[in-house]
Amino acid sequence: MSSPDLDAVRQYFVSLKDSLVANLQLIDPKLDKTSDHWERAEGGGGIANVLANGSIFERAGVNFSEVYGETLPPSATRLRPQLAGKPFRATGVSLVFHPNSPHIPTTHMNVRFFCTLDDNPVWWFGGGFDLTPYYPHLEDAVSWHQAAKEACDPFGPEMYPRFKENCDAYFYLPHREETRGVGGLFFDDFNELGFETSFALTQSVGDAFWNAYLPIIQRRQNTPYSESERNFQLYRRGRYVEFNLLYDRGTLFGIQSGGRTESILMSMPPLVRWEYNWTPTPESPEDQLYRDFLQPRDWLSLHSFE
Repeated sequence: MSSPDLDAVRQYFVSLKDSLVANLQLIDPKLDKTSDHWERAEGGGGIANVLANGSIFERAGVNFSEVYGETLPPSATRLRPQLAGKPFRATGVSLVFHPNSPHIPTTHMNVRFFCTLDDNPVWWFGGGFDLTPYYPHLEDAVSWHQAAKEACDPFGPEMYPRFKENCDAYFYLPHREETRGVGGLFFDDFNELGFETSFALTQSVGDAFWNAYLPIIQRRQNTPYSESERNFQLYRRGRYVEFNLLYDRGTLFGIQSGGRTESILMSMPPLVRWEYNWTPTPESPEDQLYRDFLQPRDWLSLHSFE
């Protein structure tokens, strides 16, 4: 297995973070930006960029972190118990965008790298992106998955279906029996292509994100919406909170590794509602979201739901 170039990974992640923040400010100039540099007592730190109160985004967060430690936390050794107790370095970029409009989906993206710091380092990449719509726009789900497939295709025809299946399985709320959204890509503990090609795949996923999401913003940003549609968005944001607090490995790793709590919980929506035992009106757009969008589908084969 080829040796990892930790500096190259770090440089790419910093560049990706900077480009994402710049793209946000370009499309939504009214955003207020706060950048916090933080340090971790055991080693490392990061930058949390929080952009809020824009015309498109209620809140958008883009984080970069690079942490060191003497012992990998349990969430990082779940699949590799033989690495428990080893010193490590972990670095990555993560983002969550919460738009104002219920017709623009929430989205999440993450790319990350882990490496043990010993004589025989073990390393792997992880990451992906996923989409959480509130209203059922089939065109958005299809274009999202087309961009995901194009990011994976140079690395083999098996990569997109494999990473899509991983994403459908990972972003699933078993207590609700529904997916968090329409999925996308998810991979973890990935090093099978050697360092250079595994890194190139990770870069392809990171670089594809904005080009996948921007057309959806452009299609939906001027769609009018009602108070009831906004309330439904706030209700469905509750599912996002449930997943992140109950199941998300990144949240768990951040807490277990002594990361900065404010940066870890930046992914939470600024406003959310819970309603007791709520169900959608039959044949409404909200009902279609539940019926057609919250279970795994072969989105690239769909032209309609009829």
